[in-house]
Amino acid sequence: MIIGVRKEDPPGERRVAATPDTVTQLQKLGYEVVVESDAGAGSGFTDDRYEAAGAAIGDADAADVVLCVGPPERLDALRPGATLIGLLSPRFKPELVEELAKRPITALSLDAVPRISRAQSMDVLSSMANIAGYRAVIEAAHEFGRFFTGQVTAAGKVPPAKVLVAGAGVAGLAAIGAASSLGAIVRATDPRPEVADQVRSLGGDYLAVAEPEADDAPDTGYAKEMSDDYNVRAAALYADQCRDVDIIVTTALIPGRPAPTLITAEMVATMRPGSVIVDMAAANGGNVEGTVPGERVVTPNGVVILGYTDLAGRLPAQASQLYGTNLVNLIRLMTPERNGVLVLDFDDVVQRSMTVVREGELAWPPPPVAVSAAPAAVQPAPEVVADTPSRTANPVVRRVGVAVAAAAMFGLIALSPAALQVHLTVFALAIVIGYYVIGNVHHALHTPLMSVTNAISGIIVVGALVQISSGNAAITVLSLAAILLASINVFGGFAVTRRMLAMFIRS
Repeated sequence: MIIGVRKEDPPGERRVAATPDTVTQLQKLGYEVVVESDAGAGSGFTDDRYEAAGAAIGDADAADVVLCVGPPERLDALRPGATLIGLLSPRFKPELVEELAKRPITALSLDAVPRISRAQSMDVLSSMANIAGYRAVIEAAHEFGRFFTGQVTAAGKVPPAKVLVAGAGVAGLAAIGAASSLGAIVRATDPRPEVADQVRSLGGDYLAVAEPEADDAPDTGYAKEMSDDYNVRAAALYADQCRDVDIIVTTALIPGRPAPTLITAEMVATMRPGSVIVDMAAANGGNVEGTVPGERVVTPNGVVILGYTDLAGRLPAQASQLYGTNLVNLIRLMTPERNGVLVLDFDDVVQRSMTVVREGELAWPPPPVAVSAAPAAVQPAPEVVADTPSRTANPVVRRVGVAVAAAAMFGLIALSPAALQVHLTVFALAIVIGYYVIGNVHHALHTPLMSVTNAISGIIVVGALVQISSGNAAITVLSLAAILLASINVFGGFAVTRRMLAMFIRS
């Protein structure tokens, strides 16, 4: 089969659905690739580079599989039976869905990839949101009239900029990381308290709005509409932050619905002149009152509101590479035999969720996909039979055993030669201290802890080798035992460490 890469119809779209690198990967799956002339010019990919990668320059619409970025305007150019894959936005463009259903084609929308672990490599929305979040901070820095980082110079002190990020999803986290790396004081809000650690790990401060609410609805991986009580608390938080921060980045989106209004005109009026707001939800109505999609607006009090809808496209080369990689992963999933034949499997939840039209038949909307498993039911504790020995059932036995072991150790110390008593005493104390220290180490740290103990075991081996040649038979036996046990610990530690490191090495 032939895969065609279209030149995007909108004049401002600089991204392309395949790069020379991804063209090579598509060919390895058995496909021939045809790229429309100047399709990658906006991203810096010339026709010569595509030809060097093995692609032909020609009519992409005549291909069996047509790849695009945005919704195409030339639907009539597609041949019957073709498969169209791109960002079709079926949730927001029902008229396009109707037009697609009138033609004998198959259409898959990349922005309908379900939020499940198996589909992460095909999640274009996350890839583009990552780029857009970074670019939002760059745009804000361009508009902002001061440094992001604080400085103390001979000319005076420059305070750091204060940035508020509304929403800690993929785009929000990218914005937090970018603003923090520039030296700003970053704060973030999100209705999900579990993202607090992610915000802090990127250098931001998490601002909690309210206590989490009970919600029995299945989690789809996307944002959900919050309650009126939450919205009142959030509005109070935003109103307070608007008076203090210099830059605001909003990222709140609810699939299938207009973007919720987070920042009102009254809040914007309280911000200092020269402040900047980047509304990343502008394409869906905006999170900020006064946002104009695709435009730069300056309020009467001097606040700049950026409603750019092409943030990801402002880094076209990087965006095209990530977008093309997402497409390659999807086509790899749909080419099980690696023979250049695309197969649409409706039993696969990923492919079914993305399908808008199948051979001219409407397949939208897809059945819902729940991405969060229900919590496992708590199993009742098993009954302990009275005559069954158990540490939990009979703690007295455990305590007696510990006492007997301690008595035996102290008896051994008392009966040992004077020269050995000091060493046995240190050994006994080491056992007690080691028990309590190791017992309080988190289980996730046990493997690296084993690796660290190799050094200690090496010291034991050296000490035992020094003592093994003494004339005392007991010392020789203990030395042999020490060498054997310490060597097992050393080799075992290295083996476990090697296996652990192999998990992070690409094959």
